Amino acid sequence: MGAQLRVLRGKIKSVTSTAKITRAQELIATSRITKAQERVALSKPYSDKITRALTALVSHRPGINHPLLNEQPEDKRSAVVVITSDRGFCGGYNSNVIREAEALQALLREQGREPVPYVIGTKGVTWYTFRDRELGGEWVGFSGQPDFASAERVGRKLVEDFLKTDAEGGVGEIHVVYTEFVSMLTQEVQVKRLLPLQLEDVERVDGPLPSYDFEPSAETALDLLLPNYLESRIFHMLLQGAASEHAARRRAMKSATDNANDLIGLYSRQANQARQAEITQEISEIVGGADALADAGRGE
Repeated sequence: MGAQLRVLRGKIKSVTSTAKITRAQELIATSRITKAQERVALSKPYSDKITRALTALVSHRPGINHPLLNEQPEDKRSAVVVITSDRGFCGGYNSNVIREAEALQALLREQGREPVPYVIGTKGVTWYTFRDRELGGEWVGFSGQPDFASAERVGRKLVEDFLKTDAEGGVGEIHVVYTEFVSMLTQEVQVKRLLPLQLEDVERVDGPLPSYDFEPSAETALDLLLPNYLESRIFHMLLQGAASEHAARRRAMKSATDNANDLIGLYSRQANQARQAEITQEISEIVGGADALADAGRGE
């Protein structure tokens, strides 16, 4: 019984240490979710304004032409941008994104296209490189706290490859798979086509779209607005992914802490039972010894 009690006490000590770590991770993730939500909220006005200006520009000039707006049916390669995390301990966050990305790539193959993964986040890069999958681009180190400079690097690479032909290693369309933050308990994987550009309608709370005057020309303004629009969309998706990552990590760490506490309770009960069995055995041995001494005394 003594050996069993020592083993159980060792397990209790080990699980207690694990519970402290997971509880600390839960608190850190909780504090970071608030900041991530604030960054998402702060990025929204700029994203809405540039979308509104771009939508007005294209709507008022239906004959306008730009390479980022044109379909490229002759190019069969499709970029699939997969936004994952750099760190683990976030439950099914990465596996859900990768599963959706794999489903999208299978669908593209059925359509006769060749998907090319572009991966953001160490976890996604590791997953694809371990399986010897060719990557069109990879970026790591900023999934938890995205900055606009990182979104610019991703956007420039995507635009550069989109303007190339298949023979030059380019792509004909670009899709993004990321996780959108809905609430602390809900994060949904989203699939969006980024290029050729599909302008989304913005909420027209201020009435009809304004008619802008562009200097020196609408085409020049489009050359400036489109890359900025693309980078702002990528930045917004990165911020959504960061908030979702922290929420998933908080939920996973809370579950781990609860499970650790349940194990501590189980091991404590088992240790108490082992200790009670030890005490019972010791009492039985004492009583048995006393009875033996009494019998020996009567025999004299």
